[in-house]
Amino acid sequence: MERQKPDTETNEIALYLRTVYSLLRSTGEVRVRAFEEAHSFSNSSLHLGARDATPDVGAFGYAAARLPECMPQVQRVVLGQSDETFADFGFQTHAWQRVRTRGRRRLLRWDGAGTLAAYVASTSDIDDLVPILTAYQIEWNKMHELLAARGPGVAGDPASKTAVGEALGISETDYARLREALGSDSDRALRALAANRLDLRVRLLAGSFSAYERAAQQWWRGIERVYVPDPEVARPPVYFVSSNTHSLANLLGGYALAHRDAILAAARRDPRIDFMPELERQLDDGSPAAPNLLYFALRGYVHSDPSVLARVQQWDEESGISSADVTAQIDVQTQVIELARVRPERFDPRLRMPGLEKLAESDAWIINIDYPLGLAAYHLLSRVGQGAGPLLGAYVMGKAATLNGQIGDVMISRVVHDEHSDNTYLIRNSLGFDDLAPWLEHGSVLDNQKAVTVRGAFLQNPNYMGVFYREGYTVLEMEAGPYLSAIYELVDPRRHPNDEVVALSERTGFALGVLHYASDTPYSRRQTLLSKSLGAFGTDSTYACAIAITRQILAREIERASIRSR
Repeated sequence: MERQKPDTETNEIALYLRTVYSLLRSTGEVRVRAFEEAHSFSNSSLHLGARDATPDVGAFGYAAARLPECMPQVQRVVLGQSDETFADFGFQTHAWQRVRTRGRRRLLRWDGAGTLAAYVASTSDIDDLVPILTAYQIEWNKMHELLAARGPGVAGDPASKTAVGEALGISETDYARLREALGSDSDRALRALAANRLDLRVRLLAGSFSAYERAAQQWWRGIERVYVPDPEVARPPVYFVSSNTHSLANLLGGYALAHRDAILAAARRDPRIDFMPELERQLDDGSPAAPNLLYFALRGYVHSDPSVLARVQQWDEESGISSADVTAQIDVQTQVIELARVRPERFDPRLRMPGLEKLAESDAWIINIDYPLGLAAYHLLSRVGQGAGPLLGAYVMGKAATLNGQIGDVMISRVVHDEHSDNTYLIRNSLGFDDLAPWLEHGSVLDNQKAVTVRGAFLQNPNYMGVFYREGYTVLEMEAGPYLSAIYELVDPRRHPNDEVVALSERTGFALGVLHYASDTPYSRRQTLLSKSLGAFGTDSTYACAIAITRQILAREIERASIRSR
């Protein structure tokens, strides 16, 4: 029989994690330099140059994109789960400035001086943030030492491209990447880099399981106000979708298609939009994929005029699509869609099918969340299961690294190994090749794959990936395992097991679909792991996944309505 569960217990990654959590048990601040040795010797695929004297600009750029631009001024990072947690330790974070990052959704508040508060929704935020801070500090200090060694000339004028590049020993391309990594005021950041050595400290205020559950409960209250405003009314059945905040709304709401001319006119005036020739070609050719780029252009249109967002939201509300008022300290936006109120005449043409008029008889809703990070997925779906009506379907769509495909491919897995629980889940994926292939223009559909849910982007190395690849695992992602652990508890009276092979396909009485689109190819080209967002190119695979999920939900609701009317 095929061995389903690879043995990765005794490796550098496990040692790194043990080091992190043993140090964070301290009641005070821990210097980030205490993590540096374990980090460097973990041989992370994202940071293979950690021990080299030459700066690893790619690793620094990856870390910097997931930290706020105020980092050169930060001296300590405090981790907590809510305003109340921070207040209990004397940090009045609710009054601090909200700061954002380019590459990670996480609530961050800065006191304007040396302290950054990071809100953690699960232990995955710790697994993610500590290696990011460590990589950032290692590379910052490498570059600082090299610049300082050249004397005050370089340190006094770090904006000089030639001087900085020669001092750091990096190419022009890496110099450009460094400037991008340092943010909008890169001159100021470069001066700080030349002048100061970094000595970050980190403190974990609380990390209890019950505190994570309380944060999930606060998150659910915002959804509940839209989904069940009247507590006396029975809670309607739901389809749970973990995707993003734009795909389903664009497909079902239709604002972009109805306002195409205005969006195109704004896009033509925007020099930052570089895909207009392709969009124009697709529109002229009548390509079915043309709406994908139009949806991407809608984002710029919304940002160009503050009044547009209100008009889009009003339009969506008329189509039964509401945004939940999520006030908790979990940065996971949520849409609640009442299927009886959707307007099929506004749908994306690729959703057309016989019987759409029967949706007016539907009693079901869709709860669509912007996919969370790691174990937060477990806490949030568990809370949905406790508060919502009967679950009719659960769909997980997200980005992943592929060990055998290309960027833009879509992977459909039937096996998921979860590094959090050490379980291997066998699933009957309700979505298959034929559900995806008609909507994918450029990539390939790879079905019958095996996925592994990793604990963090930095927490994998070539040996680690090689073990999985030899066992036939080709998809590396971060949410499916925790979702499946939550689903186990929705259909079984026991808590999810650990270190078992679980035939989950025999337990669920609802549709279960798991899709991933490839954003990285770490086994062949490390630099893709350090890349930016997929941008306009990613709309092809993203919308192929979203269309497949939405069509299945609509088809099931038409069938349910037909059965009830017999």
